[in-house]
Amino acid sequence: MVLLKLLPFLLNFYLIVNKTYFTIKILYLPIINYKFKIMKKLLFLAAIAVLTFNTSIAQEVVVVEVVETSSDVGIHFGLKGGLNMANISTTDDLTNPNTRTGLNIGAVVAYDVTEKFGVQLEVVYSQQGFTEEASHAGLRAHGNITAELDYINIPVMFGFTVVEGLTLQAGPELGFNTRAKVTLDGDDFTVIEDTNTVSFGAGAGLQYELDFGLFFQARYIWGISNVLDENTSTGVTVRNKVASLSVGYFFN
Repeated sequence: MVLLKLLPFLLNFYLIVNKTYFTIKILYLPIINYKFKIMKKLLFLAAIAVLTFNTSIAQEVVVVEVVETSSDVGIHFGLKGGLNMANISTTDDLTNPNTRTGLNIGAVVAYDVTEKFGVQLEVVYSQQGFTEEASHAGLRAHGNITAELDYINIPVMFGFTVVEGLTLQAGPELGFNTRAKVTLDGDDFTVIEDTNTVSFGAGAGLQYELDFGLFFQARYIWGISNVLDENTSTGVTVRNKVASLSVGYFFN
C-alpha cells in the first residue's frame, strides 16, 4: 500500500529530474563549448607570445655576438717612438758613408678594413743623415763629417695580418726636410738650400701588437728621390736609407 502511494511521487520526481537534466544540457552546453573555445584561443595566443619572446632574445644574443666579434675592427689612434739607423746611397765613388744614429717619434692612425687587411697612416719626426771620415770624402781636411738630415715623414703602410697580432706592412712615404746641417771638425754648415724640401721613399716591415694596445715595429725605408737639389747635385744622386725600431701604443 505504501509503495502504491509513493509511486506517483517517484514518477513525478523522475520526470522533474529528467526535465531538469535536458534543460541544463540545452542551456549550458553552448556556454561550456564557448568557454572551451576561449580557452583554446588563450592557449594559442600564449604559445605565440612565448615563441616571440624567445625569438627576440635569440636575436639580441646574435647582435651582441656580432658586436663583440667586430669590436677590434675600426679606427685606432696611437703614438710611437724609437731608434733610427740612417745612411745614404750615392753614385759618388769617393764617398764612403757610415750610419748616423737618431730618433723617431710621431703619431699613428690605423684603420682596419677587415680582420686581415688594414691601412696605417703616420706622421713622424725622423732624424736621418750619415757620418763619414773626411779623408774618404775626397777632402783635404782631416776629421769626421756628420750630416744631419731631419724630416717630417708621412708613411702610408698597407698591412696584412699573418697571425693574430703580427702584421706585414708595406707602402709609400712622403717626407719634408726640416733641417740640413753638416758638421766638419766641430764647425757647422747649414746646407738646407742645397737639399730638396720634399722626398719620396718606399718602406716595408713588421709590426706586432699585444692585446692591450702596445706594439713593436721594425721597418726599412728606401729613398727614391734625390736628397740634393738639382742645382747642387752636379750629376751625383744621394738617396736616404733608414732602418728603424720603434715601440708604440694604441689608445683604443
